[in-house]
Amino acid sequence: MPTVPEPRALLESLRSGAPLPEFSPDAVAQARSLANDVAGASASTVEALPAPLIEALLEGAVLAGSAPLAEALSQSHVKPVAKAAKKALYRLRSRGIAVAEAPRPPPEPPRAAEPAEVLPALITPLTGEGQRALLLGRFLRGGGIESTQAILSDELGVLELTLVDITRGSYRRRIKETRDEGLAVEISQEEGAALLAEAAALNLRSRTPFPPDLELALRHQGVQPATSGPTVPPPEPEDVRGVLEGHTLHETPEISQWLPPESELRKVVQKVDEIAASPLALSGPQREEQTLQAVRALTRAFFTPELRQLYGLRLWRMADYFERSGRGPIARVARAEARRLFHGPEEPFSRFAERLFEKL
Repeated sequence: MPTVPEPRALLESLRSGAPLPEFSPDAVAQARSLANDVAGASASTVEALPAPLIEALLEGAVLAGSAPLAEALSQSHVKPVAKAAKKALYRLRSRGIAVAEAPRPPPEPPRAAEPAEVLPALITPLTGEGQRALLLGRFLRGGGIESTQAILSDELGVLELTLVDITRGSYRRRIKETRDEGLAVEISQEEGAALLAEAAALNLRSRTPFPPDLELALRHQGVQPATSGPTVPPPEPEDVRGVLEGHTLHETPEISQWLPPESELRKVVQKVDEIAASPLALSGPQREEQTLQAVRALTRAFFTPELRQLYGLRLWRMADYFERSGRGPIARVARAEARRLFHGPEEPFSRFAERLFEKL
């Protein structure tokens, strides 16, 4: 296999017309036509030649002090060609020949920001005493999660609170297991922090001492005790139908456990005992009707404007809980009862309220 001459020797052969059998006649003819006028050579024409002939023509450009051919070929997608052209440019610069700066590659388009990892929270349903549990998390720099667990009261505020550092896997596992067991519904971290701030405001209004770490938890969640209390939207025309269905709320697993305060329970028992011991000759149905009317009278006496608002807000929150747990129809009933309890009017009277006492 014949040895390919060095670029300068090959350039001289091209210019002198010496035979070059190691290359195709067409390639040699094309290279010869360019060898004597390298400055005017087309980069695309040169790039199509065999690599040794390209290097020979680049050698001619260096000797002639001409940079355009090397500048153009330095941008070639053929790596050996681009490398040879850049070497020629270096030699030209060394000789003091002005060489154009290679165009910089366009900047990479900005990468789309990674979506922020969502950290959910959990809230349980309200008990009959207006209490519920909140599970809230906060990312830690080390990769874990600061878990805030709190018991919230809609009358007294935050009753209990603990802060525990756990792994992200442990936190998410607890969220999933608790949600899948139907013990709580998922809310956003922002919603959970707002509930904590709302409850802390109740601590201040009710003069209930802050549990240990509550101030720290509020600071870590970026919130302060709320300056305004929660409310319920005004009634809507179709709410009357919902109020008449309000007793069905007590058929849900959550509200079926609700009972009036113990003091009211004693009043009901006392009234039932009085009717049972009455000397009046009443039939069974008459006695039942008298008992029902007595219980309803106790119900109306219990639901003062303040307690109507308290239970209206409880039902409004339970409506949200029902909605998040996929129970739209009962959520509609809860909202209707909530709006009318909170704002009025009193008639027709709340079937939810009556059933709260009737089911004793």
